[in-house]
Amino acid sequence: MPTPDPLFDLTGKTALVSGASRGIGEAIAHLLAAHGAHVVCSSRKIDACQAVASAIREAGGSAEARALHVGDPAAIEALFAALDADGRTPSILVNNAAANPYYGPMIDMDLASYEKTVEVNLRGYFWATAQAARRMKDHGGGSIVNIASVNARRPAWGQGVYSMTKAGIVNMTEGFAKELAAHGVRVNAVLPGLTDTKFASAITGNPKLMAMMSQLIPMGRSAQPDEIAPAVLFLASPASGYVTGTCLTVDGGYLA
Repeated sequence: MPTPDPLFDLTGKTALVSGASRGIGEAIAHLLAAHGAHVVCSSRKIDACQAVASAIREAGGSAEARALHVGDPAAIEALFAALDADGRTPSILVNNAAANPYYGPMIDMDLASYEKTVEVNLRGYFWATAQAARRMKDHGGGSIVNIASVNARRPAWGQGVYSMTKAGIVNMTEGFAKELAAHGVRVNAVLPGLTDTKFASAITGNPKLMAMMSQLIPMGRSAQPDEIAPAVLFLASPASGYVTGTCLTVDGGYLA
């Protein structure tokens, strides 16, 4: 593979990407690997992650697949311990896996769906960040990138609790950034707008909803996953060396 621009060179870095089996996570994994990182592709579905890791290796990059259920704190701890044992302690963490099991009025949401959303989107991000940051402090620093959403700034109807957790991720990002800056650990977030993924297919696959959404997006369309990934590359790389506690919105102008 060609030598990356020094500003975006991740050679020698290990990047752990959750939710890397498809969509935005898959695009992030490919891009970080293309810039020299060894990427640990993780999700609950190990087979899908193995396919992503295999494609990265076939393209000349370095990657492996690891199973991880972000909603299980013990699974998070076990993965970090296994990576430590293999000499693959991450210096880059991308918290991307998310859950949104319910669509509808918040007052009608069942408790199990609420708990799953919070456990994955908030507790999972928090515990993965804590595990990564403890190690980064001892290894000269690192970069943590949280994938939030424009819903953090503007709650979406039918996605109230999901939106709430994304707002929590923004606040958590800023809190960790303040605490960890002195240790050389940068913490930032990316806020994607509507993106053409399976996760968002309830909207992108509905012509009527897409027509309504397109009118709210100045660029008039949804994003592709590979249009979100470069923001993560920037925040994970030396190019953003003086950037921490920020939220980079990639939304086609939706929040403008």
